[in-house]
Amino acid sequence: MTAKIDLVADLGEGFGAYTLGDDEALLDIVSSANIACGFHAGDPSIMDTTVRRCVARDVGVGAHPGFPDLAGFGRRAMDLTADEVRTAVLYQVGALRAFAAAHGTRVAHVAPHGRLGNLVATRADYAAAVAEAVVSLDPGLIVLAQDGELADAARARGLRVAIVGIADRAYRDDGTLVPRGEPGAVLHEPAEIAARAVRLVTEGVLETVGGSELKVACDTVLLHGDTPGSVAVARRVRDDLRAAGVTVETLGG
Repeated sequence: MTAKIDLVADLGEGFGAYTLGDDEALLDIVSSANIACGFHAGDPSIMDTTVRRCVARDVGVGAHPGFPDLAGFGRRAMDLTADEVRTAVLYQVGALRAFAAAHGTRVAHVAPHGRLGNLVATRADYAAAVAEAVVSLDPGLIVLAQDGELADAARARGLRVAIVGIADRAYRDDGTLVPRGEPGAVLHEPAEIAARAVRLVTEGVLETVGGSELKVACDTVLLHGDTPGSVAVARRVRDDLRAAGVTVETLGG
C-alpha cells in the first residue's frame, strides 16, 4: 500500500472580476496547488493572491500552463507549433516563479492544463517541447503527468516525474481520459470519487468506462477545483484516504 500521496487541485482559475471555485476552502484541504498562469485563466493579481495563500498554509506551489485560450478555458485544441508550445510554457512558468520568489517560496512542479495536458500524453513533439521548457528553466522542477509521452520525455531529460491519477474524471481502457463532451466524463458524487481515489492509491488501479482495471502507479491525486461541489469532494477524498492509513503531503514532503 502507498503510505503517502500528494493531493492537488487546480486553483487560481478566475479572471479579473470573475471567480471560479472556492480556492480558500480547497487550500485548507489539499497539499499542493496547480496555479493557472494567465493563458487559460488567472491574471497577475489572482496568481499573486493564490501563491500568498499557498505559502500561508504550507501548500506546494505548482504551475499550470495551458494554451492561450481564455475564451475556451484552455480546453480547445490549437494549431500551435512545438516551439510555440515550448515558449508558451516558459512564459507561464516564468511568470509564476516571479510571484513565488516575491513570497519567499518556489514553484515545485509543472502540470500542463486542459487540452495541452491531454495532448502531451500522446503527441511526442508537444511532450518534448514541454520537457525542454522545464529543463531549460529549472531541472529541479517536477513534471506532473499521466503515463505517456510527456512522462517519457521528461525522464529522458533527467527530470523527476510524478504520475497523476485523476479521481474525478472517467478513463478509457487505453489510459486516456474520456473527453469532457461525452456523458460521464466528469464525476461528481463525493463518495464515488473518494472510493476511486482510495483504490487508486492503495491498490494502484482505476476502473475504466469499459469495466477494465487500469493500472496507475500514481504519486499525486488530482481534483478539479472548477467542478461544482469540489470542496465537498476534496474533503471526502482527504478524509477517506486518511481513514485508509494514507498520509496526505506534498511531493517533497
